Amino acid sequence: MIVLGIETSCDETGIALYDSERGLLADALYSQIDMHREYGGVVPELASRDHVQRVLPLVKQVMSEAGIERSGIDAVAYTRGPGLIGALLVGTAIARSVGFVLGVPVLGVHHMEGHLLAPLLEEEPPEFPFLALLVSGGHTQLVDVAALGSYTLLGESIDDAAGEAFDKAAAMLGLDYPGGPNIARLAQQGREGIYKFPRPMTDRPGLDFSFSGLKTFTLNTVAAADADGGITEQDKADIARAFEEAAVDTLAIKCRRALRQTGRKRLVIAGGVSANQRLRQKLDEVVTKEGASLFYARPEFCTDNGAMIAFAGCRRLQAGQRDEEGMNPMPRWPLEDLKPVEL
Repeated sequence: MIVLGIETSCDETGIALYDSERGLLADALYSQIDMHREYGGVVPELASRDHVQRVLPLVKQVMSEAGIERSGIDAVAYTRGPGLIGALLVGTAIARSVGFVLGVPVLGVHHMEGHLLAPLLEEEPPEFPFLALLVSGGHTQLVDVAALGSYTLLGESIDDAAGEAFDKAAAMLGLDYPGGPNIARLAQQGREGIYKFPRPMTDRPGLDFSFSGLKTFTLNTVAAADADGGITEQDKADIARAFEEAAVDTLAIKCRRALRQTGRKRLVIAGGVSANQRLRQKLDEVVTKEGASLFYARPEFCTDNGAMIAFAGCRRLQAGQRDEEGMNPMPRWPLEDLKPVEL
């Protein structure tokens, strides 16, 4: 089965072709970062308009690279949610139109399930069951994954997601959007131990996260440094390092706690923040001490992409799942509401 995947949940247009027998055939991505940087974040209306212009040219590009004709496409998978409603509507309309014209089944895919399954595209994929940390600009969740489609939410952020906190901390330091990669680069120049930031909600039981207090602590630290003779570039680097270490330690502490609670021996990290090198190093230390293994996707598949949607869609399409008449995009869509997959 060859599946065309379409991802338009936010500010990146991702297209891919996945073959159930040969694997990923081709993928392409257009990022809107340069357009949104001027505004310091994603402008939903601009994102939607840009998806309209990008999807079909990228579909043609991917088909050409894969050497696949229209008649070779067996199904279409698209991101149904969660995400920006306008952006989701673009992907939904185009996917259903393509499916109608080609006479093939269409299936809406959960965006976070796509991220969760992205590491399965690697040469050494994790086996089920496993523990997953989904960490991105919009989500921070710990999920127990018993099997494909069988998910139990163990903990999540009660306020800002980790990626959102990175973006806001970067803005406080005068860094461009998106903040995560820029914070990480600046933190490399920071000195250890100059600032001590809190590790929120790690002194109490449970697996929920909170990053709003860390964001406020960063704001106050920046203000204090600026009031004390003006903030320097070294001050900014030191603050960036302290912030990154605090955020990473918080995620690592909760992952260690979840591994012990569930008894899982495989930890998967997925989503944009999973590309952070300090996070990968810290979690590698955690799983080593816990006798577990760590899995993650290649950097280009950590952020939003069409490959993860094509792959996740293929697995569900093979199980006979299809869109039913009247199904609409879902800007909010709990992962636990997904139907289980019976292959």
